[in-house]
Amino acid sequence: MSATTDPRIDGYARALFEVARADGTLDEVEDELFRFARSYESSEALRTTLSDEDIPAAKRQAIVEDLLGETATPTTVQLLSMVIGSGRASDLVAIADALVQRASAAKQLEVAQVRSAVELTPDQQDRLRAAIANATGKQVNLKIVVDPSVLGGLVATVGDIVIDGSVRATVEQLKARL
Repeated sequence: MSATTDPRIDGYARALFEVARADGTLDEVEDELFRFARSYESSEALRTTLSDEDIPAAKRQAIVEDLLGETATPTTVQLLSMVIGSGRASDLVAIADALVQRASAAKQLEVAQVRSAVELTPDQQDRLRAAIANATGKQVNLKIVVDPSVLGGLVATVGDIVIDGSVRATVEQLKARL
């Protein structure tokens, strides 16, 4: 997740940040937008549908509301609906990432995007947060993406630092040695 210089994306991220902060749901909204952006990023059908200008905005917004249902805060649903309804679906990932950066900076944390083959328990997340802080010297805001291609282990990215402790990387290293 890199900082963006596009003023529209920054503007949307700033607006979403301010609304969520004023609503008192910044942590939840940040996490829910991040997770939705990763789903959007990995689903061709979802990207195509939500960015199709031939589909009325109200229909695209209803799709977001149906997908999130009761699993997300009302603020997240409203903010995503606003982004989709305003025709910015193609910028959704960049907006969500810019929001995460802004929220992390407000908490004086670095974003650590972690790819794992499985969901991590709260205890595992706490230990991972401590291990990354120890390895990088930075306090981090964990953003976990479940990615079966990792096979096992983890891949963590904090800024320009990549810590690859995945089974996939180990297998690749063994292949290279053979």
